[in-house]
Amino acid sequence: MPPGASGATVLDIGCGDGTAAATAADVLAGHRIVGVDWSQDALRRAASRLPHTVRGELTGGGLPLATASADAVLFSEVIEHLVDPDAALDELRRVLRPGGHLMLSTPNLAAWYNRGLLLAGIQPVFSEVSMRHIHGRPGTQVVGHLRLYTARALRGFLTAAGFDIVRLAGAPYHDVPRPLRPLDRAACHVPSLASILLAHARRRRE
Repeated sequence: MPPGASGATVLDIGCGDGTAAATAADVLAGHRIVGVDWSQDALRRAASRLPHTVRGELTGGGLPLATASADAVLFSEVIEHLVDPDAALDELRRVLRPGGHLMLSTPNLAAWYNRGLLLAGIQPVFSEVSMRHIHGRPGTQVVGHLRLYTARALRGFLTAAGFDIVRLAGAPYHDVPRPLRPLDRAACHVPSLASILLAHARRRRE
């Protein structure tokens, strides 16, 4: 979906309150943006940011969208929460047209500080062993991460699911302590060390 192309349909899957699409609003100007979430409460909050919203799930009956009906999918900080990410990517691939774009972000299990934490015998940031409390790692908030990826694992996973990788980049993490933020930004130059993985992939043409 080239910048400036008009009339493209962009799905924000797991849109929450619509922040991801709103953040990219300048790039997405002129496109039809549709927020998709299973939560009615989330969709009510997203309605103030997104012109179109649809209730739907990636598993079970699938999304209430036609096959090959989308030009691009935003999938921001969702995949790490899923029980069945394989089924989710199958459904994203179904609703994307051949050559359609997938823009995905997820925490990096192998972030630079997680490598040090593991060497010290400390549970990595982003990982969780309980849905009730944090045990053995920095932080206090349980966020429900079930799946975590390294850059290599994410590349392999997306490729096996029928996508071609266009670019894999890194992004900083907002909760890194302030004194370490310059190092966290520097790590983004090497995606395999970055806090957050940003993948741009395209549905493979068959």
